[in-house]
Amino acid sequence: MKQLVTLTSLLMLANTAIIFAQETTTPGLITDRPDATESPTVVPKGSLQVETGAYTTTYEENNIEERVWGYNTTLLRYGILDNLELRVGWAYQEVETKINDQEVSSLNGMSPLLFGAKVAIAQENGWKPEIGLIGHLFLPFTASTDFKPEFTSADFRFAFNHTLGERSGIAYNLGGQYGGDSPELAYVYTISYGYAITDKLGAYAEVYGDLPEDNRANHFWDAGLTYAIAPLVQLDATIGQSITDGQDLLVSAGVSFRIDKK
Repeated sequence: MKQLVTLTSLLMLANTAIIFAQETTTPGLITDRPDATESPTVVPKGSLQVETGAYTTTYEENNIEERVWGYNTTLLRYGILDNLELRVGWAYQEVETKINDQEVSSLNGMSPLLFGAKVAIAQENGWKPEIGLIGHLFLPFTASTDFKPEFTSADFRFAFNHTLGERSGIAYNLGGQYGGDSPELAYVYTISYGYAITDKLGAYAEVYGDLPEDNRANHFWDAGLTYAIAPLVQLDATIGQSITDGQDLLVSAGVSFRIDKK
């Protein structure tokens, strides 16, 4: 469970599948946060996109409570080609464990740095979705002692996007992840529905999860809002929890912005 929370926060989990209309030739801002669904769209060539925020999760069972805080969960995305972006991400975390309201452990430090890329494969055409491929490595030697995993982690996913109407869309991911505290493969899925309430305010709801080869599946839901305070600046807020055991509450908020090449 902890690994999935870390992964989704590093990945800055995803767009609402909506681009707000603008009277300009500048491409709209499409982010990979706040949800877990990654967008198939790459940032424009020569542009730097910053997606950052914070989150907290809680889980309590049999008088044992675990609370996780993630600070400065930042993803940098840079367009090097028209169909290719490079990605670097990091997160600072604190994990507090209590038994019968008495603190028994406290961990803090940096999670493994994320290095990866996104490739745009196909544009949306009628019933055919927009398609992208995303892959990352999570390097153990970059992590603080408290969060250094036993194995090098890697993930990959195909990202898809369908426009349903002028104000709505659906996006979904299929892929897998390796490593961390186990060498087994875990299959990953997400599906997110987004709706533009106004030209600046959007809402989304999604379900997502992972299915490890030799362990029980984990399933989650979340929902949230995005607000464009400027054409290339977006605020977001999210709330969610697990469907299976593992997360009583998720709350996150953040900001994303893009700096285009002059």
